[in-house]
Amino acid sequence: MSSNASSGGRAPGLGAYALGFGSVCTIGAVLEALLQTGVLNKFIIPPPSAVLGSLWRVVTEEEIPRRFLDTATEALVAGMMITVVGVSIGLLLRRVSLLRRATETWVAAFAAAPIVLAYPLFLVIFGRSAWTIIMIGFVAGLAPVILKTLEGLTGVRRVLLNVGKAFKLTPWQQFWMIEFPAAMPTIFTGIKLGLIFALINIVGVEFLINFGGLGQLINDLAERYDLAGVYAAIFFVVLVSVLFFTTLERIERWLRPGSQAGT
Repeated sequence: MSSNASSGGRAPGLGAYALGFGSVCTIGAVLEALLQTGVLNKFIIPPPSAVLGSLWRVVTEEEIPRRFLDTATEALVAGMMITVVGVSIGLLLRRVSLLRRATETWVAAFAAAPIVLAYPLFLVIFGRSAWTIIMIGFVAGLAPVILKTLEGLTGVRRVLLNVGKAFKLTPWQQFWMIEFPAAMPTIFTGIKLGLIFALINIVGVEFLINFGGLGQLINDLAERYDLAGVYAAIFFVVLVSVLFFTTLERIERWLRPGSQAGT
């Protein structure tokens, strides 16, 4: 029975991957047909076949491994910073109610701010370097982590807290054994959102200041009007995002092994 249950648990995952891949292929085929028949303009949207054909050319001619590593490293450093700082601030706001009431609305408003437009200020502070890109990604991705950490810690069920009190846990034990594990799914959601914001701004600033990894490559290819190459480079940006999201999901499953018991 356990083998049937486990195979049944794996099937939806495989089905979801198959459906996603099939949907991408279908959309690509429809887009290719529309472009080849002249319904859409090839000078505005490159055919998917041309984008696929450009992937290897971009890899071999445009130093994709180095650029990919640059962008991934910047995203990794920014992601680690928003995780440590964002979770810490969220915990502080949870513990100090006056500070929370004074700043929560401002943090929420800050999440909608177009941080990328402040890149000249970051250039003045950090110079034309990778740290400018990392710090903009950090600032842009900080608010979602703070808000989701606060939401997760605030939303811990009262019955769980009462169990901790019944066992006479210390505040520190209450946090590490009850509050933090219960809030972890929401906290990881905030980290994922923060990473999205950070990656968008990292690639955007690389494009704007023409420095660094994949964003600089997109800028170069756009100036050459190599549309197929631009979309091929965007594919590698998406690949960076997939890499980080897959890693985060594995870390979350490792930290919460019991969460898989019911699946």
